[in-house]
Amino acid sequence: MPTLDWIGKDKVINHHKDVPYKVLERKYSFDESGMHKEDIHSNNMIIHGDNLEALKSLLPQYEGKIKCIYIDPPYNTGNEGWIYNDNVNDPKIRKWLGEVVGKEGEDLSRHDKWLCMMYPRLVLLQKLLADDGAIFISIDDNEQAFLKCVCDEIFGARNFVAQLVWQRTFATKNDAKYFSSEHEYVLVYAAEIEKLKIKALPKSEKQLERYKNPDNDPRGPWISTDLLRMEHRDNSVYEVPTPQGKLYKPQPGTSWRHPKEEMMALIKNNEVWFGANGNSKPRRKKFLADVKSGIIPQTIWKHVDVGHTQEAKQQLKKILDASTDFFATPKPVRLINQILRIICDDGDIVLDSFAGSATTHAVMQSDLKLSYIMIEVEDYADTITAERVKRVIDGYGEGKNAVDGIGGNFSYYELGNPLFMQDGTINDEVDITEVRKYVWYTETNGIEYKEDIQEKYFLGSYNDTAYYFYYEKDRVTILDYEFLTSVHKKEQAYVIYADSCALSDSDLQKWNITFKKIPRDIEHI
Repeated sequence: MPTLDWIGKDKVINHHKDVPYKVLERKYSFDESGMHKEDIHSNNMIIHGDNLEALKSLLPQYEGKIKCIYIDPPYNTGNEGWIYNDNVNDPKIRKWLGEVVGKEGEDLSRHDKWLCMMYPRLVLLQKLLADDGAIFISIDDNEQAFLKCVCDEIFGARNFVAQLVWQRTFATKNDAKYFSSEHEYVLVYAAEIEKLKIKALPKSEKQLERYKNPDNDPRGPWISTDLLRMEHRDNSVYEVPTPQGKLYKPQPGTSWRHPKEEMMALIKNNEVWFGANGNSKPRRKKFLADVKSGIIPQTIWKHVDVGHTQEAKQQLKKILDASTDFFATPKPVRLINQILRIICDDGDIVLDSFAGSATTHAVMQSDLKLSYIMIEVEDYADTITAERVKRVIDGYGEGKNAVDGIGGNFSYYELGNPLFMQDGTINDEVDITEVRKYVWYTETNGIEYKEDIQEKYFLGSYNDTAYYFYYEKDRVTILDYEFLTSVHKKEQAYVIYADSCALSDSDLQKWNITFKKIPRDIEHI
């Protein structure tokens, strides 16, 4: 398969492995009753921090569990006039490139820089995606071609699903230099194309209005469809009589869609319409009752169906009661809702790692029971991203413009200290509970962690195996006979972490114990 090359690629292709795992520090939780210092155990997260590090911090608990990922990354247009800067000359990106790519970064074009920024983030997103999940990426012509090549490499060309065209504006720009650009793209990739299920969309009111029942057919409303095929087939060229005796025959080069026997059966079953006068060209009746399952999503998404940029700006302004000039191209809620409809089911998790103005709050308005994770690097993560979600929960506006809150909750996080020091040892500044969670998640592929206060070093049981993390910050721990007397869980097997082991191999085998040395055998993701 052809691959894309650029300056700096060799430095970032495996950079995700070098990104430190940092713990997520909950700063507050929020629900209908306000802000809480205590943990309300919400399944929804808003994270402030570099999304590369935040994605790494999600891996132990969420790898392979995210059903829908939507991202609206920087488009790399060179526009530097607003807070969420989509030019990769942003100081944060320049600093990162200097550290990762090194002096080569001085010679990079803006496309090289953008690809260096995106590549490791896409790699981590791919790891988080569930087997039956999909990622949707908004982009425009500046980087669309490069993004497609990179996604083919990371997600696999065979997992490419579609390139959607979103009509982002409803007005032609008469001052455009060459063409008036009225669309953007949404690239769609599956984790495993064979496991992906794209659901049909419900018909709109406008589409339903087309179905009528002029002949009072007991099968209900219907529309008529053409019975002609634009090619010649010998067995489908014949005369069809109308109830009034007129004969219709296909024009040269065309034919009926059905052989004569099938056509006559359709007529007998009142599935062919000859017009109100009974003498018009025959057309097939297609009943609404037969298409209630909806319609297959198309690759062109028009603004009348999923919204446009101006609508998105007005939505944001209405919710935050403030200017939205710093978001040049926010996405409308209806666009995100369309994505959620075709991919999500109850209980799914939706991730947006370039959260920006938090359009992904659409998750909260979905008819489905979904949870969300939003990540935003900029300083407005609390004042705009989280604030928008708060107002959707509580309600906003005044008087006749007031909008009721829809309820819900989330917890707000900052990136904390790295779990491991550069030499691989555990960082003593990290709370021991966070260390225990990390070990449990990496051992069980993200099974929910529940603290057991009855046994101090016990992590939990999974697949008939009991897990213990025998660790103290200020002393060396030894797996010996004395420690075994404190093990009360009865399981078929045991995994025990400690600084060292005094038991013989025969003893370990006898009691079906797997010893793991701290920190050597702690998995580094």
